[in-house]
Amino acid sequence: MESPLPLQNEPLIFDGHNDVLLKLLMNDAPDAVQSFVSGGKGQIDIPRAKIGGFGGGFFALFVLSQSDIDKTAAERYDEMNRAAYDIAMPPLMEQAQALPVILKEIAILLQLQEMGALKICHTTDDLRGCFASGKMAAIMHMEGAEAIDPDLHALEVLYSAGLRSLGPVWSRSTIFGHGVPFKYPSDGDIGPGLTDAGLRLVKRCNQLGVMLDLSHLNEAGFWDVAKHSNAPLVATHSNVHAICPHARNLTDKQLDAIAESDGMVGLNYACAFLRADGQMKPDVPLETMLRHLDHLIERLGEDRVGLGSDFDGAMMPEEITDVAGLNNLRDAMKAQGYNSALMKKLCHENWLRVLDKTWSN
Repeated sequence: MESPLPLQNEPLIFDGHNDVLLKLLMNDAPDAVQSFVSGGKGQIDIPRAKIGGFGGGFFALFVLSQSDIDKTAAERYDEMNRAAYDIAMPPLMEQAQALPVILKEIAILLQLQEMGALKICHTTDDLRGCFASGKMAAIMHMEGAEAIDPDLHALEVLYSAGLRSLGPVWSRSTIFGHGVPFKYPSDGDIGPGLTDAGLRLVKRCNQLGVMLDLSHLNEAGFWDVAKHSNAPLVATHSNVHAICPHARNLTDKQLDAIAESDGMVGLNYACAFLRADGQMKPDVPLETMLRHLDHLIERLGEDRVGLGSDFDGAMMPEEITDVAGLNNLRDAMKAQGYNSALMKKLCHENWLRVLDKTWSN
């Protein structure tokens, strides 16, 4: 049994979204996976997780389009540093292209478990056990359902492999629905909602107890899920449109619907979704993050707000940078007047609450 996290790193932070598996897959160094255990170049690894009191989170399975692979991070960020932008999304990806990549990422996650770096959690009891022991907890999540066929056969197999959370789309369209582009200023009222296959996906995920993530869905798709799903509405890594009018962020009307469903939202740390100017620049004060948290708490209540960093998938505010910087966020939350009970809810208890209501344990 691993030693619990040190007291100064409490409460433990469980996180709504990271792209560690994609980062490790794209790193062709022979020791890429081992570097997660010993210390790597990404934003999450075991040594820095111990420093920052990072207890785990949703580990995304995600497939890059070739057009995104061909761009450097700097080129992608430059596109989001204009006064206004509307970045075209890649075309729909075929299952035959997506599924092999997803299987490779699952294999990486399984390898990390075999190495003792983390535990893949299927139940909230699994999560609580990890929190108590200090073992990093991982939920297998799929961001964009390109690897799933319209008859949902792959969903059944992936569920058996441990999949417990799924976003029907990333920002590019799938056979299940349509996402929001990286567009500023804009809202998510862009295009049609879920397809017939998307409605079947929602129903089967409800039956299996797979959490549906609304983070990248456009507004029409959001309202389709709200109408047809019997589970709490959850956006694992999204922010407040009233503060940052980006297409990726949620309007107050959407936040109210999430509250009514007893769902939750995880705060995204990506700079462009925090800043009022929508730009991907790191000089974002922690006070800006707290403005989003305060607004989310006001609209959703203190039981329906958590954290959803987007580590290893986006530029972080310079006061955080990686998981070791989470102590700075905790300090800012405490300075804002968040008491111990609220801190525990925001850092991990609210994720347990909504997963207790969603999963078929």
